[in-house]
Amino acid sequence: MFEPYHHPDTKAMRACTLCADHLPLGPRPIFRIHPQARIALISQAPGRKAHQSGTAWDDQSGERLRQWLDMDWNSFYHSPLLAVVPMGFCYPGKGKSGDLPPRPECAPQWHETALRLMPNLSFYILIGLYAQKAYLGKKRKRTLTETVRHFDEYLPDTMPLPHPSPLNTGWLRRNSWFDSDVLPVLRYRVRAEQELLP
Repeated sequence: MFEPYHHPDTKAMRACTLCADHLPLGPRPIFRIHPQARIALISQAPGRKAHQSGTAWDDQSGERLRQWLDMDWNSFYHSPLLAVVPMGFCYPGKGKSGDLPPRPECAPQWHETALRLMPNLSFYILIGLYAQKAYLGKKRKRTLTETVRHFDEYLPDTMPLPHPSPLNTGWLRRNSWFDSDVLPVLRYRVRAEQELLP
Protein backbone atom coordinates (compact mmCIF):
# COMPACT_ATOMS: atom_id res chain seq x y z
CA MET A 1 0.00 0.00 0.00
CA PHE A 2 1.11 3.55 -0.71
CA GLU A 3 2.91 5.07 2.28
CA PRO A 4 1.15 8.09 3.81
CA TYR A 5 2.77 11.47 3.38
CA HIS A 6 4.18 12.64 6.70
CA HIS A 7 3.71 16.36 7.24
CA PRO A 8 2.45 18.36 10.25
CA ASP A 9 -0.71 19.29 8.32
CA THR A 10 -1.52 15.71 7.33
CA LYS A 11 -0.91 14.66 10.93
CA ALA A 12 -3.47 17.26 12.03
CA MET A 13 -5.93 16.00 9.41
CA ARG A 14 -5.59 12.41 10.62
CA ALA A 15 -6.17 13.51 14.21
CA CYS A 16 -9.23 15.64 13.36
CA THR A 17 -12.31 15.15 15.56
CA LEU A 18 -14.23 18.21 14.33
CA CYS A 19 -17.35 16.22 13.42
CA ALA A 20 -17.00 13.45 16.02
CA ASP A 21 -20.40 14.10 17.63
CA HIS A 22 -22.13 13.56 14.27
CA LEU A 23 -20.33 10.42 13.07
CA PRO A 24 -22.03 7.11 13.95
CA LEU A 25 -18.78 5.13 13.76
CA GLY A 26 -16.56 7.89 15.06
CA PRO A 27 -13.88 9.85 13.21
CA ARG A 28 -11.47 8.07 10.91
CA PRO A 29 -10.26 10.60 8.32
CA ILE A 30 -9.45 8.92 5.02
CA PHE A 31 -7.57 10.87 2.38
CA ARG A 32 -4.42 10.54 0.34
CA ILE A 33 -1.85 13.25 -0.22
CA HIS A 34 1.52 13.17 -1.95
CA PRO A 35 3.62 16.17 -3.02
CA GLN A 36 4.11 14.65 -6.50
CA ALA A 37 0.38 14.04 -7.10
CA ARG A 38 -0.93 15.39 -10.39
CA ILE A 39 -4.59 14.34 -10.19
CA ALA A 40 -7.01 15.14 -7.36
CA LEU A 41 -9.98 12.82 -6.91
CA ILE A 42 -12.48 15.04 -5.13
CA SER A 43 -15.47 12.96 -4.18
CA GLN A 44 -18.15 12.64 -1.52
CA ALA A 45 -17.00 10.79 1.61
CA PRO A 46 -15.64 7.33 2.44
CA GLY A 47 -18.16 4.50 2.56
CA ARG A 48 -18.57 2.07 5.42
CA LYS A 49 -16.18 -0.48 3.94
CA ALA A 50 -13.49 2.17 3.40
CA HIS A 51 -14.01 3.31 6.99
CA GLN A 52 -13.46 -0.24 8.21
CA SER A 53 -10.33 -0.85 6.13
CA GLY A 54 -8.93 2.67 6.32
CA THR A 55 -8.38 2.59 2.55
CA ALA A 56 -10.04 5.02 0.15
CA TRP A 57 -12.22 3.50 -2.59
CA ASP A 58 -11.91 0.03 -1.10
CA ASP A 59 -15.36 -1.09 -2.26
CA GLN A 60 -17.52 -1.71 -5.35
CA SER A 61 -17.49 2.00 -6.16
CA GLY A 62 -13.71 1.88 -6.21
CA GLU A 63 -13.72 -1.10 -8.57
CA ARG A 64 -15.85 0.84 -11.04
CA LEU A 65 -13.78 3.99 -10.62
CA ARG A 66 -10.60 2.09 -11.45
CA GLN A 67 -12.31 0.73 -14.57
CA TRP A 68 -13.24 4.27 -15.57
CA LEU A 69 -9.66 5.45 -15.07
CA ASP A 70 -8.26 2.33 -16.76
CA MET A 71 -6.06 1.66 -13.73
CA ASP A 72 -5.47 -1.60 -11.95
CA TRP A 73 -5.26 -1.96 -8.16
CA ASN A 74 -1.49 -1.65 -8.11
CA SER A 75 -1.28 1.51 -10.22
CA PHE A 76 -4.20 3.10 -8.33
CA TYR A 77 -2.73 2.51 -4.88
CA HIS A 78 1.03 2.39 -5.41
CA SER A 79 1.65 5.47 -7.55
CA PRO A 80 1.88 9.09 -6.35
CA LEU A 81 -0.27 10.13 -9.33
CA LEU A 82 -3.62 10.29 -7.53
CA ALA A 83 -4.58 12.35 -4.50
CA VAL A 84 -7.82 11.49 -2.71
CA VAL A 85 -9.50 14.53 -1.17
CA PRO A 86 -13.17 13.81 -0.38
CA MET A 87 -15.59 16.55 0.62
CA GLY A 88 -15.87 14.75 3.95
CA PHE A 89 -12.87 12.79 5.20
CA CYS A 90 -14.94 10.51 7.46
CA TYR A 91 -17.80 8.08 6.88
CA PRO A 92 -20.97 10.12 7.57
CA GLY A 93 -23.36 7.22 8.20
CA LYS A 94 -26.23 5.64 6.32
CA GLY A 95 -29.23 7.53 5.00
CA LYS A 96 -32.53 6.37 3.51
CA SER A 97 -31.02 5.83 0.07
CA GLY A 98 -27.28 5.48 0.28
CA ASP A 99 -24.85 7.22 2.59
CA LEU A 100 -25.56 10.54 4.25
CA PRO A 101 -24.02 13.69 2.73
CA PRO A 102 -20.44 14.53 3.72
CA ARG A 103 -20.21 16.61 6.86
CA PRO A 104 -20.24 20.30 5.84
CA GLU A 105 -17.50 21.26 8.31
CA CYS A 106 -14.77 19.17 6.70
CA ALA A 107 -13.97 20.72 3.31
CA PRO A 108 -13.83 24.34 4.58
CA GLN A 109 -11.52 23.19 7.35
CA TRP A 110 -9.09 21.06 5.35
CA HIS A 111 -9.31 21.31 1.55
CA GLU A 112 -7.23 24.45 1.08
CA THR A 113 -4.55 23.00 3.37
CA ALA A 114 -4.58 19.64 1.59
CA LEU A 115 -4.37 21.07 -1.92
CA ARG A 116 -1.60 23.48 -0.94
CA LEU A 117 0.59 20.47 -0.07
CA MET A 118 0.40 19.28 -3.70
CA PRO A 119 1.85 21.97 -5.99
CA ASN A 120 1.89 19.70 -9.07
CA LEU A 121 -1.87 19.12 -9.24
CA SER A 122 -3.13 19.93 -12.73
CA PHE A 123 -6.26 17.79 -13.16
CA TYR A 124 -9.26 17.75 -10.83
CA ILE A 125 -11.80 14.94 -11.12
CA LEU A 126 -15.02 16.03 -9.43
CA ILE A 127 -16.97 12.92 -8.48
CA GLY A 128 -20.62 13.49 -7.63
CA LEU A 129 -22.83 16.44 -6.87
CA TYR A 130 -21.19 17.67 -3.66
CA ALA A 131 -17.76 18.05 -5.24
CA GLN A 132 -19.24 19.71 -8.32
CA LYS A 133 -21.24 22.20 -6.25
CA ALA A 134 -18.16 23.13 -4.25
CA TYR A 135 -15.66 23.39 -7.10
CA LEU A 136 -17.71 24.47 -10.11
CA GLY A 137 -20.03 26.90 -8.37
CA LYS A 138 -22.07 28.87 -10.90
CA LYS A 139 -20.38 27.08 -13.79
CA ARG A 140 -22.26 23.91 -12.83
CA LYS A 141 -25.28 23.04 -14.96
CA ARG A 142 -28.84 22.60 -13.66
CA THR A 143 -28.39 18.88 -13.00
CA LEU A 144 -25.48 16.50 -12.51
CA THR A 145 -26.37 14.79 -15.79
CA GLU A 146 -26.11 18.07 -17.71
CA THR A 147 -22.86 18.96 -15.96
CA VAL A 148 -21.27 15.63 -16.85
CA ARG A 149 -22.64 15.73 -20.40
CA HIS A 150 -20.95 19.12 -20.92
CA PHE A 151 -17.68 17.88 -19.43
CA ASP A 152 -15.67 19.41 -22.28
CA GLU A 153 -16.53 22.90 -21.02
CA TYR A 154 -14.43 22.27 -17.91
CA LEU A 155 -11.38 20.80 -19.60
CA PRO A 156 -8.40 20.68 -19.61
CA ASP A 157 -8.00 21.00 -15.84
CA THR A 158 -11.34 19.75 -14.49
CA MET A 159 -13.67 16.85 -15.26
CA PRO A 160 -17.04 16.17 -13.59
CA LEU A 161 -18.15 12.55 -13.15
CA PRO A 162 -21.13 10.81 -11.62
CA HIS A 163 -20.46 8.76 -8.52
CA PRO A 164 -19.36 5.21 -9.48
CA SER A 165 -21.62 3.69 -6.82
CA PRO A 166 -23.63 0.57 -7.74
CA LEU A 167 -26.67 2.75 -6.94
CA ASN A 168 -25.92 4.65 -10.17
CA THR A 169 -25.97 1.60 -12.45
CA GLY A 170 -29.37 2.66 -13.79
CA TRP A 171 -28.07 6.15 -14.58
CA LEU A 172 -25.17 4.63 -16.52
CA ARG A 173 -27.56 2.45 -18.53
CA ARG A 174 -29.76 5.43 -19.39
CA ASN A 175 -26.82 7.60 -20.38
CA SER A 176 -24.78 5.46 -22.76
CA TRP A 177 -22.94 8.58 -24.00
CA PHE A 178 -20.94 8.47 -20.75
CA ASP A 179 -19.08 5.33 -21.88
CA SER A 180 -18.65 6.46 -25.47
CA ASP A 181 -17.89 10.17 -25.01
CA VAL A 182 -16.61 10.80 -21.49
CA LEU A 183 -14.49 7.79 -20.55
CA PRO A 184 -12.09 7.94 -23.52
CA VAL A 185 -11.27 11.57 -22.71
CA LEU A 186 -10.93 10.80 -19.00
CA ARG A 187 -8.49 7.95 -19.72
CA TYR A 188 -6.50 10.10 -22.12
CA ARG A 189 -6.10 12.85 -19.50
CA VAL A 190 -5.09 10.32 -16.83
CA ARG A 191 -2.43 8.81 -19.12
CA ALA A 192 -1.15 12.28 -20.00
CA GLU A 193 -0.69 13.17 -16.35
CA GLN A 194 0.89 9.81 -15.62
CA GLU A 195 3.55 10.46 -18.25
CA LEU A 196 4.51 13.71 -16.49
CA LEU A 197 5.38 12.03 -13.19
CA PRO A 198 9.09 12.26 -12.33
